[in-house]
Amino acid sequence: MKIYAVGGAIRDELLKLPVADRDWVVVGATPEEMVAEGFKPIGRDFPVFLHPQTHEEYALARTERKIGPGYQGFTFHTSPDVTLEQDLKRRDLTINAMARDPQGTLIDPFGGVNDLQHRLLRHVSEAFVEDPVRILRVARFAARFKKVFNFSVAPETLALMQSMVVRGEADTLVPERVWQELARGLAESMPSELFRVLDQCHALPRILPELAPFWASHATTALASVDRAARYGQGLDVRFAAWITSLLQEAPNGGADVILQFAERLRVPAAIRDLARITSENRQAISQSATASADTVLRLIERTDGLRRPQRFEAMLAAHASTEPANDHAIRDRLTQALQAASQVLAGEIARQENTPGRIQERIRSARLEAIATALQQHSS
Repeated sequence: MKIYAVGGAIRDELLKLPVADRDWVVVGATPEEMVAEGFKPIGRDFPVFLHPQTHEEYALARTERKIGPGYQGFTFHTSPDVTLEQDLKRRDLTINAMARDPQGTLIDPFGGVNDLQHRLLRHVSEAFVEDPVRILRVARFAARFKKVFNFSVAPETLALMQSMVVRGEADTLVPERVWQELARGLAESMPSELFRVLDQCHALPRILPELAPFWASHATTALASVDRAARYGQGLDVRFAAWITSLLQEAPNGGADVILQFAERLRVPAAIRDLARITSENRQAISQSATASADTVLRLIERTDGLRRPQRFEAMLAAHASTEPANDHAIRDRLTQALQAASQVLAGEIARQENTPGRIQERIRSARLEAIATALQQHSS
């Protein structure tokens, strides 16, 4: 039995990046031997085990063979005679196909170090074309490594990705996996690169068909918006809202209907979907709120449920600020102060003092309106 550290941990060490998780490959062992050593089996499709102390994942060396379409159309083979090089050869990119032995010796059969030095994302073998998820993974790695290291996709790898799209492999991706990879790419340091690579390999219309009609006109703005949200340190929900609302800015109803269609197909989490929807629906109102009256501002707060959901209201303003940086601070400050002023109105106290039940809501709204007017006046002075 021989154990090797493999994959992303080796890559990140060589790039002098922090290593969060380590993966291990075990050569020359059987599942029974792993269990006898105290490892806990967790793999469903192939033998993967948790270390009894560190709980890190240890997988038996394996090979894989394509037997059907899509990323699930594989059969796996594990046995003690599968070599480390055979295991590494099935991986996607050369920079992910390196290993270290227990003595620390680097094992690099496919030129991963050279590609790290030349900042290239290059496929390991022609078997790359068998798994359509690799289209998304390469785009995600481009989003991760472009800004700091200026990585690019090797021309021959891009050509393979294009051939996969032509053959229809991208059409076999299940919605949940598409969203999973998109979400991870949006969370990287330069998320625009995710979409640039998908565009370069012609996968965007196949993976995101709802957005294809708007790409030619608004891609530049959308990519700038999502990168701006990343620079501001915003989370996934704000990045997604900034990107998609910029892309759909000229769609009917601000693109809200397209967002709902997109979110339903890809099973986008409801909170992320709803933030994008309210940002798109209120894009114009937010843009005009730099000089809007107290009544108009209160209507915006009411329409977006800002009093009950102030954090979402703030996230909406952050997403909008990423799409329109010219006046983002003035608008955000003005609306944030208005929301805070309206939130300080003691609705319960007003209800207890009002003798006419039918006037309670009217009095509460009047008090909020007065508070907002005062806040806006102070903001402008």
